[in-house]
Amino acid sequence: MDSAATPPESAGAPDAYRPVHAASLADPEGFWLKAAAALDWETAPSRAFDPEAGAYGRWFPDARLNACHNAVDRHVAMGRGEQAAILYDSPVTGTKRTISYASLQDEVATLAGILALLGVEKGDRVVLYMPMIPEALFGMLACARLGAVHSVVFGGFAANELAIRIADAAPKVVLAASCGIEPSRVVPYKPLLDAAIAASPHKPDACLVLQRP
Repeated sequence: MDSAATPPESAGAPDAYRPVHAASLADPEGFWLKAAAALDWETAPSRAFDPEAGAYGRWFPDARLNACHNAVDRHVAMGRGEQAAILYDSPVTGTKRTISYASLQDEVATLAGILALLGVEKGDRVVLYMPMIPEALFGMLACARLGAVHSVVFGGFAANELAIRIADAAPKVVLAASCGIEPSRVVPYKPLLDAAIAASPHKPDACLVLQRP
């Protein structure tokens, strides 16, 4: 190998990284408990990792937090409400949107309230059958806010593939969009969703569909 093409040992590894890495190896338990202090916990962890829990162990086994709160609400509470949380740029539709943490909080709280009215509770499943648009993120975060489990199904999957996933997840609600937009065509999601529900042995209690222009 050309020696000129080989970066020096320190390249790509800033000086600040080395002591942090060394600390993580010297005391993994203490290192990750200290890192965890940067999050908001409902119940703070007393240990970082239980290697005996399950096949792969379990991180922070005695702790409890809400992922939506940490991803959204705490940023608003810390005064970053007007800071950009989502930068959406779709070359297919020519759409650009900037969504602040405060606006994201409003969107997620509203959707979580709607899901709760539809009967979604902690532990329930919600299938997301949506394109890559901000509303899909709203759905994931709204589920986390309620303690529900979201299952993302690739937008545009044929009815049979979607039916298999609905049957497997047994969702209480399906969040969908009316269509997906590709460079050369519009893919109607709603007919595919209707056919999938008809074919699935499990029927969700409700479907909430975003009507796209």
